[in-house]
Amino acid sequence: MQSLWRETTQIKERPTLSKDLTVPVAIIGGGLAGILIASLLKEKGIESIVLEANRIGSGQTQNTTAKVTSQHHLIYTKLIQNFNEEQAKQYASANQQAIARYKKLITERQIDCEFEERPAFLYTVEKEDCSVLELEADCAYKAGIHAQVTQQTTLPFEVAAAMKFEGQAQFHPLKFLRAMAESVTVYENTKVLTVEENKVVTNRGTVTAEKIVFASHFPFINVPGYYFMRMYQERSYVLALENAAKLDGMYLGISERGLSFRNSGEALLLGGGDHRTGENSAGGQYAILRDAAARFYPQSKEITQWSAQDCMTLDSVPYIGQFSSSTPNWFVATGFGKWGMTSSMVSAILLADQIAGEENPFAPVFSPLRFTPSASAKNFLTGMGQAVKGITKQTFSLPDPETAEAHMLPNGHGGVVIADGKKVGVYKKREEDVTAVSVKCPHLGCQLEWNPDEKSWDCPCHGSRFDAKGGLLDGPAQTDLEEIPTC
Repeated sequence: MQSLWRETTQIKERPTLSKDLTVPVAIIGGGLAGILIASLLKEKGIESIVLEANRIGSGQTQNTTAKVTSQHHLIYTKLIQNFNEEQAKQYASANQQAIARYKKLITERQIDCEFEERPAFLYTVEKEDCSVLELEADCAYKAGIHAQVTQQTTLPFEVAAAMKFEGQAQFHPLKFLRAMAESVTVYENTKVLTVEENKVVTNRGTVTAEKIVFASHFPFINVPGYYFMRMYQERSYVLALENAAKLDGMYLGISERGLSFRNSGEALLLGGGDHRTGENSAGGQYAILRDAAARFYPQSKEITQWSAQDCMTLDSVPYIGQFSSSTPNWFVATGFGKWGMTSSMVSAILLADQIAGEENPFAPVFSPLRFTPSASAKNFLTGMGQAVKGITKQTFSLPDPETAEAHMLPNGHGGVVIADGKKVGVYKKREEDVTAVSVKCPHLGCQLEWNPDEKSWDCPCHGSRFDAKGGLLDGPAQTDLEEIPTC
């Protein structure tokens, strides 16, 4: 099903690239980050084009819960422990500036996008975690943000403690995106295939650019940059409910199974079920949310459901800035974690300054040139290990995917089988409709795993996803899965 945002918004189609072009800046990715970067560059008098493989906002922007906040889980404790107090201040100031910039743009351009100022809360129901929130509040204060610890919330259950940030916001991301995209040049259905020096080769033509920005969620270029070694991806799930309570703000639980709450008009968005992409063979994430909805809001009714995918960096800080040390004219905005709204605006502010040759005071903490090879290698090997683990727990022997045993899969389910000595992904829609695909990820060859909640093949190494019949859903892979004949 589609997100609430997608079901309530139409964005006009844009043309495909029809000829080779030469431009000052080419931006890869027509989500919120890409459109904002193009818009802020235009404010500085720098022309750019946005190249989008599908439609504007068709990627992760349409699946966000759209909290505009500088409260990013327990980020300030991590920053002070792993970076230093000065860089914690840079991070906090950048995100607070992002919130203010949203408000300014929406007010000046009179954008109808359901923008509402709301406080943001982190909460816990465990008494032993109260000290964790108190420490985070103290670290946030050191970074320049006042936080209040309280037990008073409008959640439908008691909490042991909650930490509150005032002056945060929420909005309708696609209504905002639609308005911002009006002033920039976007080429839709124009897929970037390769990038070499200052040339961006697409399926529609070649763009030569002085500067190139990768704003495509997960960079599909492996070398240089090595982002596949220093990021992984996570999935999370959302229900939109009607006839549920009105809350006084946005809420996120800090426990492993903590839930997310926010209102959107008359609807309540209930989120959770986070897991590393490719590690959901048992499924049941939507069932967990439905159980919570039944307990907390028994009179509520589900409107729609959807899921999101987020790029997670090893130190919880996005990579925004120069793509790599060997590519001074390439820039990147990625690794936003669960906080794509503020991170998209931070990216636009920071990269517009850098491309214009202006110094940005927040650049050091977000620099992609911070690189820890040992930690990155560990992340890569962990993903590979999980892929092998997935093979072991999901593989069962069959001589051929067309045999009676393959048809023992329930309708609407998939699984990995052995056919002629090779691992094959089988999806059974109904008795007469069985599809077999290679479960070797075309990105770097990891073993894919079936996600029963989304009916997709997911990569536990780097997060690429494919639909039940092998069609590409999420990168960094660039191609569909190989289909295997079943007769």
